Amino acid sequence: MKAVIQRVQYASVAVEGNIIGKIEKGFLILLGITHEDTEKDVLWLANKIKDLRVFEDENGKMNLSLEEVKGEVLIVSQFTLYGNCMKGRRPAFIDAARPELAIPLYEKFLETFQSFGIKTESGKFGADMKVELLNDGPVTLIIESKDK
Repeated sequence: MKAVIQRVQYASVAVEGNIIGKIEKGFLILLGITHEDTEKDVLWLANKIKDLRVFEDENGKMNLSLEEVKGEVLIVSQFTLYGNCMKGRRPAFIDAARPELAIPLYEKFLETFQSFGIKTESGKFGADMKVELLNDGPVTLIIESKDK
């Protein structure tokens, strides 16, 4: 499981011109799921992201977590995170999980953030989405559960 985490002042996702998810201060999380991922990866990654201390404290130091700043999350499925661009000019997506595996894990990831008491918004799995954000910092991190 791979996540690109962007600290944002706001973010939204739209499908067919309609905003379906919108947050204020928090994280935009682009989530990619591969064949080997399990619920253990979901729980590890969600907890890792929740506890990241990348929000500024009163001294301007990145020292506060999402919960401490009462941040929100917008989670968007992103199979292209597992695009392999090593050969040719067209990415290969064979490492991205098929929907029958990816959808339940994506939904479990959403449920896990909701269980933390964090306002959680999402995109629509498999849809053509338009994502808008104001990256704060900019702060952008990439975390993979296989690296745990």
